[in-house]
Amino acid sequence: MKLPRDLSGRDLAMRLERLGYHVTRQTGSHLRLTTQQGGEHHVTIPDHDALRVGTLGSILTKVAEHAKLERPTLIERLFG
Repeated sequence: MKLPRDLSGRDLAMRLERLGYHVTRQTGSHLRLTTQQGGEHHVTIPDHDALRVGTLGSILTKVAEHAKLERPTLIERLFG
């Protein structure tokens, strides 16, 4: 499955809530999400209207590594 091209930072944050992440703070135009599942993990997401594909890919790679999932599996869970 291909990555969405018009995904906003807020939309990604809402989708990551399915995996136990929640917004812990916002500084300027960036959101900090934290999860306690599988150990504490933080990820920072730009709060932009459309995330760049490389930025989105990097965030998803970090989340997949922490969740011990293959990246395609994670993408299917979030966007499928």
